Parts: sequence; C-alpha cells; structure tokens
Amino acid sequence: MSARNHEVTAKQQLLDANGNIAEPGWSRSQLQQYSRTQIKALKFLIKEWDYYLVVGDDCAVAFTLSDDGYVGLQSVSLLDFSGKPWEHTETVLDAFPMGKLQMPTNSSEGDIVYEKKNLRLKYVLEKNPENLSERSVVGKSIAGKEKTGRNIIIRHIICEFDNFYQGKPFSCDIRLQQPQMDTMVIATPWDKKGRFYYNQKINCMRAEGFAEYNGKRYEFHPEKHFGTLDWGRGVWTYDNTWYWGSGNCDVDGHAFGFNIGYGFGNTKAASENVIFYDGVAHKIDDVTFVIPEDDYCKPWKFTSSDGRFEMDFMPLLDRSACLDYKLIVSDQHQVFGRMSGTTVLDDGTKVEIKDVLCFAEKVHNRY
Repeated sequence: MSARNHEVTAKQQLLDANGNIAEPGWSRSQLQQYSRTQIKALKFLIKEWDYYLVVGDDCAVAFTLSDDGYVGLQSVSLLDFSGKPWEHTETVLDAFPMGKLQMPTNSSEGDIVYEKKNLRLKYVLEKNPENLSERSVVGKSIAGKEKTGRNIIIRHIICEFDNFYQGKPFSCDIRLQQPQMDTMVIATPWDKKGRFYYNQKINCMRAEGFAEYNGKRYEFHPEKHFGTLDWGRGVWTYDNTWYWGSGNCDVDGHAFGFNIGYGFGNTKAASENVIFYDGVAHKIDDVTFVIPEDDYCKPWKFTSSDGRFEMDFMPLLDRSACLDYKLIVSDQHQVFGRMSGTTVLDDGTKVEIKDVLCFAEKVHNRY
C-alpha cells in the first residue's frame, strides 16, 4: 500500500477549533464525529446529503435527500435496462433549508423523513431487527465470510412519488441489510481554510424489496442484488469536477464491491479508492478514469497507479443533466454499464469480475 494512504484509527472530532479537518485521511468506519456547530462557515454553504443506489438484474433506483444550504434537492431516479434502456429522474427543490431537514450527524443514527408536494420519501434505520425475512442472507451461507454477528442495520427506504413521470406514480419499499463490515470513509480538506469534505460509502448491502412504476414491478433479491449509500457532509469550494464509480456483486460466493473516485479537495493524505471483499476493505491508490472525449457511451477504461484495479467498462445509458443558471452550473454524466476486469487484494489474490452492472460518473458543479 502506498504510504500516502493514511488510515485514521482513533475516535475524535472531525474538525479542529478553526473548522479544518483535524486528521485528514481515510478510515473503515466513522471514527471522526461531524457536527454543524464546529463549522466555521456560513450556514448557506454547508452541504449535507444521503444518496442511495439499488441495482437489480436490469434496473436501478436511486434516491437523494439533501440540504445544500441555500437549496434542498430531493430526487428519485428509475433506470430500466431491459429492451431499449431508459431513465427518468424527478426532483423537488426547496429554497434555503439551511439545516431544517435535520440530517443526522452520522450514518448509523437517525431517520430522515421528507413529505412535501407530491413526494413522500423516508429513510428509516432498524437495528438488530428480530423479523428478518426467511430469505434474509444475514448469517446464511450465501453471505460468504461477511462479518455478520448481530450488529445489523437495516436501511429501510420507503417512497411514494405522485405524478413521477408521464402522469404516473412511483413507489418502493426496499430494505438494505448492513452487517458489521468495513466501509470507505474519507476526510479531505481543500486548500482553502474552513472547507472540507467528509464522506462515507457503504457498499455490498444486500437488497430486498421492490419498486413499482407504470404497472411494472422491479424486484430486488438479497441473494444477488445490492445497494450502496453515499453519505456526505461538508463545506466545498465553488467550482469542482469530480469522478466517482461504484459497483457490487457476488464472486464465487464472496461479496465484492468497489468505490473509486477523485476530484474533491486535497487528496494528499489518502484516496477514496477501495476494494471490498467479504466485508473487508482493501485500500488501493490512484485510479484514473479514461473516458472517450467525444462520446460518454463509448467504452471506458479504468487503470490504477498500483496496478490493482484494471477494468473495461461498456456503457448502457448516460444519465445526463445540464443546468446553467450562470452562477449555478451543473453538468452531470452518470453512466451506467457493465464492468469487467481484475482487482488485486492486499494479500495479492486476484479477483476477476465480468459484466457487473454498475456506474461511473463525471460531474462538474459551480454552486
């Protein structure tokens, strides 16, 4: 492992007395405690979000609840890859929430409930539930060697979205099972004082439930489907371009996942690139996204500085959006497709994946 990837191992406050990250680096859990009261920036600059993505055989659903200071952005996405791929994202905007949504200060405490206009979206945490379904993988052989125990969190996503698309409603009821396992947590400063990015990615959560739209039911089964959480808090600089990719699957009975990305802040202390295998994080160094300049839907490649993540990516659908309000600009390309290639674990074991449905994105924001 590169000496650059400093691992934080002690519990502590995230920010120092000046509102800067006390110990930049990565960790396997949220050892650094986030608090809005420690931030030395105006409230309308604070950004907080919880983003879930659940991927099935030939579909995906995504949910965002966020408080970005002067704007709240709540959205639901449905992607259907059967036949000719299509997607729709519907968004509800709120002006100047500035903490009113009361986003939790860590990912394992607190529910979030949003009910406004035609959207009702809830994230509910259920700890060590006694009523896990008969098909639950927790503690069963198909979970491989994941650290199950009884420290289980069920992340329950419930949504009803009236007039979601073409006058038709969307609904879902999905549970994501999170046993005791490693995650990717990154505490990254910017060079500008008082600016920081604190983020957790939780991969390999087995998904169970359904989503419904236009008479079609999309089902998720824990023996083969997964969800991912992108939990973020911070104060950013104005103009940023980031790259992010994530995926999960089973490889010969072993739960496998990856998180790759760059572009946020000063990453001198650590990258956010991690391979997950049976609930254990294997840290890797820099990963470069090789994206065709003329067409996001042409084949991509991913290559790593340490040779431990070498992948080909065949796009299926570009979930693109471009907003230009002069002061506020967002140019997004979240590309879904199938990834194949080889990763290398800390002990040198090679893991090969083939045609894993996942995504990679390039996003440029000024806000």
